[in-house]
Amino acid sequence: MTAQSDTLPALSQAFRDAFRCHPAGVAVITADPGDNPVAMTVSSLISVSADPPTVAFSLSARSGAAAAVLAAETMVIHLMRYGDLDLALLGATPGADRFGGAVPWARLPTGEPRYTNVATWFRARNTGTLAVPGASVVTAELLDGDCGTPPGAPELESLIYLDRRWHRLRETADGAASLTPMDADYRDVFR
Repeated sequence: MTAQSDTLPALSQAFRDAFRCHPAGVAVITADPGDNPVAMTVSSLISVSADPPTVAFSLSARSGAAAAVLAAETMVIHLMRYGDLDLALLGATPGADRFGGAVPWARLPTGEPRYTNVATWFRARNTGTLAVPGASVVTAELLDGDCGTPPGAPELESLIYLDRRWHRLRETADGAASLTPMDADYRDVFR
């Protein structure tokens, strides 16, 4: 065994520990490659460029929806707020019916599935994919969408994923924002 192979498990664990404590916003990606709509929750969405508006995100190879999202030319990216927690959980639950009768969704005129109760969404076109061991990194150019009505205090409506738990910000008595974990039942659903 070489010194490098000895450090890989330690480095891998350090990576997991570091990113477990790195807060992330939550998004749900929906797409339909032509056979059925799929949805998945991601916490890896980042902005790449404002001109043209471009984002990137990572899809785990373990996700049953990843191959369908990669096969679709376009998708809808939903940015989750605290009020969208149930939908974020649905997109993170393996085997869940993400487009059942109780889930409000519709197809855009261009055919992509969109969750109609999510205020902030963007239709996007896959502009590039980079395969890495265990995942794919996708870049997507935003084509159209809506930010909805921005909340009066967006920091208090945020949905945050941290330490394998869902959180929201709350205002403390002195007016500062404080991170508050959600119910313990929400732990470890999304990875």
